[in-house]
Amino acid sequence: MNEKNPIEPDLSEALKFLSLLEELQISLVNITAGSPYYNPHVQRPALYPPSDGYLPPEDPLVGVARQMQATRELKQRFPKLLVVGTAYTYLQDFLPLAAQAAVREGWVDVVGLGRMALTYPEILWDAANGRTVEHKRVCRTFSDCTTAPRKGLPSGCYPLDAYYKNSEMAVQLAALKTR
Repeated sequence: MNEKNPIEPDLSEALKFLSLLEELQISLVNITAGSPYYNPHVQRPALYPPSDGYLPPEDPLVGVARQMQATRELKQRFPKLLVVGTAYTYLQDFLPLAAQAAVREGWVDVVGLGRMALTYPEILWDAANGRTVEHKRVCRTFSDCTTAPRKGLPSGCYPLDAYYKNSEMAVQLAALKTR
């Protein structure tokens, strides 16, 4: 972040790093920001913050837009790099539309899926092939997938994936979240 304006991204380190990647002929890079454990609202905008986290200081769409804009700027400055964009999961049912637009407009080459891949890894495949997005499988950013590992349990979609939802691990997670 910019020291003079903490809500404005400072891309100076990223620019140096991407220059180095080009020099080293490393052509694939995933653009992300922040730490999901220290400032999850930056990297993983969510409707529901982690139970052991904090309420985000901004609307999650602001974080998504900031991440998309920073990625766009870096892609424009380094057009030869294959750029993977992140932070799309919060867009939920609109993710395929935003991903299509970002790729079509050259903001990114690939849209990476993090949390969405736990519950609905085929979302982009379905959308690209004209299938209706399965609304009940779309990640709702409940944050249990990140809370569970911090509590010593496997990461997974506890609210939506039947394997996790109906497991003893879900009972353990619920108890740990109330402490």
